[in-house]
Amino acid sequence: MKLWSTPCSLPIERALIGLAIAAFATGCVTRGKHVEVVDERDRLQQKVADLERTNEALGGERLKLLDEMEDLRVAREELNAEVDELTSLRDQLAENLAKREAEVEELAKKSTTYEELVKDLESEVSAGQIQITQLRDGLRLNLAQDILFRSGSSTLEPYGVKVLMKVSSQLARHPQQVEVQGHSDDVPLSNSLAARWGTNWELAAARASQVVRLFEAEGVDPTRLRAVSYGSHNPVASNDTAEGRAQNRRIEIRLIPIDAPQPGGDPVEEPEGAPAAADTGAPSAAGPGASAAEATPETAS
Repeated sequence: MKLWSTPCSLPIERALIGLAIAAFATGCVTRGKHVEVVDERDRLQQKVADLERTNEALGGERLKLLDEMEDLRVAREELNAEVDELTSLRDQLAENLAKREAEVEELAKKSTTYEELVKDLESEVSAGQIQITQLRDGLRLNLAQDILFRSGSSTLEPYGVKVLMKVSSQLARHPQQVEVQGHSDDVPLSNSLAARWGTNWELAAARASQVVRLFEAEGVDPTRLRAVSYGSHNPVASNDTAEGRAQNRRIEIRLIPIDAPQPGGDPVEEPEGAPAAADTGAPSAAGPGASAAEATPETAS
């Protein structure tokens, strides 16, 4: 049967055709959107993969940096230890330098004292009456007994006083510890002298004390003075000859720096052949106010 369109059916047909066209159009947009979403997904997946690779690379870099930081920490600790060691070494070197400078200054003082004493006592040194020796830790003046005392006497001769005053003037300019040592030969005293002195111990002690008293009278600090008797027990020559005995009869004056060990403590320089304290030949000592009788072997220091 053939259908004929009527004027009333035309709007319906047009509506159906529009709906079909709309449905067809809607189906096409959805497929396009799907493709777009799929592309976006792939792009994001690729980005995620790139980020994961970057993260892995950064993780490796982080571990590398941590290793480098540990190496730097160890190196810093080693450097700090080296700095501490170098600082300690620097302080030690500075201390040693200060000591050396002090020693050089002290040596300069000794040299000055030595040169001035030699200059002041030039005539006596030239005549062999005085010997001046510069020791490692001070000076030693060796004065022949003949210029200081008469035989058997403890009274200073005028010429001896003059010589000793030259020494005391140096001590005033350059304060020192002063140890005056009395020495004798081994010839026993004659009866008359033995009646007065007893032995060479007491005579040598009395002579050393006289020198100490003169220094005190000339203004030398008595707390830095010491008189010692060695008697005949520290000879510098043989007592078998007159010349040797003359050399052994002497007064030795030791000038010791003030900051050196005090006399009576550690020895400044132990003379060769010096007897031990327990020996009967131990040296005796007398201060500036001591008498000869006090400087006996029984009271030896």
